[in-house]
Amino acid sequence: MSNSEPFLDDNEVLSDTMIRRNGRHEILSQTLQSTTSLANLLPTGTILTFHLLSPVFTNRGDCDNVNVVMASTFLMLCALLVFILCFTDSFRDKRGNISYGFATFNGLWLIDSEVPLSPRLASRFRLRVLDFVHGFTSVLVFSAIALSENNTVKCFFPSPSRDLQQILTALPVGIGFASSFLFVLFPTQRHGIGYSFHAK
Repeated sequence: MSNSEPFLDDNEVLSDTMIRRNGRHEILSQTLQSTTSLANLLPTGTILTFHLLSPVFTNRGDCDNVNVVMASTFLMLCALLVFILCFTDSFRDKRGNISYGFATFNGLWLIDSEVPLSPRLASRFRLRVLDFVHGFTSVLVFSAIALSENNTVKCFFPSPSRDLQQILTALPVGIGFASSFLFVLFPTQRHGIGYSFHAK
């Protein structure tokens, strides 16, 4: 078979897909979409960065006053980054170029283009209440996981009580479950920096 010859005609594929789609496929499709939403909203990249750099700022858990200040500052900066990234969005133009920007009350403010969007197009990207819900929830998830990191716990809580140890152990699990449920129930429509992209 020639390399230039397609395996199936596009129309044939679409027709076959439409015929074979049933309730089971719809459930699977919804599950995969929910998983994508979770992957977009959970601050995995920031958490990984925090885990890699926290030993430096916390002196591997052996903190003096300077280390506590540095670790607190680093924690707050990461939390701020998590919050801000929830307000980024993107779109693809007719040439296939992807542009990124920040959602505002007036629309999308582009950060990598000198040409602003038309008011009609920009209005599709306006800030919504759900953006703030996603932002605060993502910060909550990050904070719970970051504060359960071994070096961070030793730095901020050198001699934790037994009750505090149990709280620090159970808190990330509880927050993670509640946040995941919220993200699945109210998925994001944004495709900002670090998000998987599809054409809008």
